Amino acid sequence: MALANFIDRAATAASQVLADFHLGEFKAALEKQVVAVAFDDQAASCAEGQATLDLAVRLLARLYPVLAILPLDSAASSQAQALERLAKSINPKVGIRRSGKSATVCLVAGATRPSLRCATFFIGSDGWAAKLSRTDPVGSGSSLLPYGAGTASCFGAANVFRTIFAAQLTGAELDENIDLSLYSYNRTKAGDANPTNLPVDFGETHLVGLGAIGHGTLWALARQSGLSGRLHVVDHEAIELSNLQRYVLAGQAEIGMSKAELASTALRSTAFEVEAHPLKWAEYAARRGDWVFDRVGVALDTAADRLAVQGALPRWIANAWTQEHDLGISRHGFGDGQACLCCMYMPSGKSRDEHELIAEEFGIPEEHEQVKTLLQTNAGVPNDFVVRVATAMAVPFESLAPFVGQPLRSFYQQAICGGLVFRLSDGSRQVRTVVPMAFQSALAGIMLAAELVKHSAGFPMSPTTSTRVNLLRPLGCHLHDPKAKDSSGRCICSDEDFISAYRRKYGKRVEPLRNISAA
Repeated sequence: MALANFIDRAATAASQVLADFHLGEFKAALEKQVVAVAFDDQAASCAEGQATLDLAVRLLARLYPVLAILPLDSAASSQAQALERLAKSINPKVGIRRSGKSATVCLVAGATRPSLRCATFFIGSDGWAAKLSRTDPVGSGSSLLPYGAGTASCFGAANVFRTIFAAQLTGAELDENIDLSLYSYNRTKAGDANPTNLPVDFGETHLVGLGAIGHGTLWALARQSGLSGRLHVVDHEAIELSNLQRYVLAGQAEIGMSKAELASTALRSTAFEVEAHPLKWAEYAARRGDWVFDRVGVALDTAADRLAVQGALPRWIANAWTQEHDLGISRHGFGDGQACLCCMYMPSGKSRDEHELIAEEFGIPEEHEQVKTLLQTNAGVPNDFVVRVATAMAVPFESLAPFVGQPLRSFYQQAICGGLVFRLSDGSRQVRTVVPMAFQSALAGIMLAAELVKHSAGFPMSPTTSTRVNLLRPLGCHLHDPKAKDSSGRCICSDEDFISAYRRKYGKRVEPLRNISAA
C-alpha cells in the first residue's frame, strides 16, 4: 500500500484547515489508518445505496492509503470487487483489506450493524434526504435520486477526516444525527414527501467550469435517470495529476483528457444531448453569437470568471462555491430586486493582477514585471528565473531544474499548485489560493446539480439567495444565508441599460429601478 501519487496536493488542502500542520506527521497519520466501507445487500442492490458507496470510495481513495471493503452478507459480495477496482483506478497502490479487524474508522451503508471496534458512521438516504447516524443503521431509499445519497457520502467522509484529525481541528465535534433534504435545506422538513419521479427536460442549459465542483455536478447528473435536454459543458483545460486530489470522476486513466471530453463521457449513458466546448467562457460566448442563456450552472474558481458569466446576462444562474471554511450554492435572477451574481463578488478597493499574485506565490514579488512578460509571451522560464524561485523558496534548485524552458504557467501549476514546493519545504510553503478537501468540492457540485434539476422541473425555489454548509463542523440548524443586493449602485443589476438588455432578451418583467433599493 502507498499514498497516492498526488498526495502533496491533498496535503496542501489539509494544511489549510489543520492547526500545527507538518507534512511528515500528516502522511504518517494517514498511513496508520484503515478506513472501512461496510455495506449489505440492502445498500448494494438499490440505486441510492450504490450511489452512496460509489461516491464514498471515490472520496476516501483520494486520501487514505488503506481501505477495507467489507460486504456484510453474501449478496453484497459482488459489489465489493467493483468498489475495489474503483479505488485502484484512483490510487493504483491503495491497500485493500477484506477484514475489518484493523479498521480505525468505518462508514456503513445499509441496514446491518457490523461488529467493529472503531468509530462508526451509518450513512444512507431517502430520495432528496441525506442521513447519518452515530448509533443506528439508516438504510438507503428506493428512489433513483442521487442527491441525498451523494450528500450522505460527503458527510461521512467529512466525519472520517474530523475523527482522525480531531486534535488539529478547532471545534471539530462529530455529527451525531443528520436528516437533511437537498429539496428544502430545512432539517425540520427532511422527512417530507418530496418529488422523486423526475422526468425533467433541462431545455438548453450550460454548465460552466468542469473542475472539482463541476465533477460533483456531473457525478450527480450522470446518476439521475429521466433527465434530458441540451447541456453545454464549457471548460478550456485538461485533467492534470494534481486534479485527482478532488476531481471525483477522474482517475489515473483520465490524466491529460480534456475536461469537456470527460464531461461528455460521464454523461454518455444519459438522455442529455451534450455539447462539449473546450473553451474559456468568453471565447465560447463570442463564438456563440446568440447570447441567450436560459439557465447557467456556474462552477468556476475566481470572482472575475463569475463576473464575466453574469455580464452575459443569463436568464437564471445557480452558482456553487467552496471557501476555506464552508461551501454553498446561490441562486440568481436579474433586475428583480434580489442580489445578482455580481452582487456576491463585487470588488472593493484595488485588486492585484494575476502576475502580481503569482510573483508573490513564487516568493519574488519584486519580479512581477518579468512574471507578467512571461505570462503574456508564453515563453519558457529561463534558468536564472528558476534559480531565484528556488532561492526564495529555500528548496534545492535541482528539484525545480526540470521546469527550465517550460511556460511559466506550467511551472506555477506544477511546482506551486501541484504541491512540489509544498512537499520540498515539508509544508512550510503553503499555497495562498484556497484548496478545498475533496468532500467539500463534491458536495458543492451535488448541490449545484440539485438546483439545476429543481429549476428545470419548475419546483419552488428557495426564497433565500444562498445556502451554505460547513463540513468541518457539525451541521448547523440554519443553512440559508440571505444576501442583500449590492447597495453601492455600482452593480450591473442597478444599471438601466443592463436591465433593458435583459428585458429585451427574455421579455421578462423586472422591478423598476426605483423600487429595487426598497426591496
